[in-house]
Amino acid sequence: MNLKDYIAEVPNFPKEGILFRDITPLMLDGKAYKYASDQFTNFAREKSATVIVGPEARGFIFGCPVATNMGIGFAPVRKPGKLPREAISVSYDLEYGSNELCMHSDAVKPGDKVLIVDDLLATGGTMEATIELVEKLGGEVVGLAFLIELTELNGRDKLKGHDILTLISY
Repeated sequence: MNLKDYIAEVPNFPKEGILFRDITPLMLDGKAYKYASDQFTNFAREKSATVIVGPEARGFIFGCPVATNMGIGFAPVRKPGKLPREAISVSYDLEYGSNELCMHSDAVKPGDKVLIVDDLLATGGTMEATIELVEKLGGEVVGLAFLIELTELNGRDKLKGHDILTLISY
């Protein structure tokens, strides 16, 4: 199945000069969405994942079906103030400014084998911070899975040493 057929290209969104890759047509097509989820699930099985982690919000969209398919847990990574219990956080730099991500302190146990799932690999900053959260809790990141990779942004360079699955590359 060619998943690119299910990605809509939206020029000049969210601002002039950006070509936005809209994943909602893929999500609307049950067969395409299941195919993508199955590819991620197969990767999770190969890596013997014991927990799936996904950054908000689109990491939830692709990570939760994988966790369900595997019969294992899903741990969300969120922005500050969104998790109701004790959490750890990591700050990371953006091109202009910084951002912060958080995870419940009990989301990952020492020795857990974690597959991190997200919709997009761009510059790699969000994924680098998510890896740091997992490792702070004693988890082992066994793989990273993305629906789309924007190769010209070289995000993969920040993630050296990790097994990476991408289903679509631009």
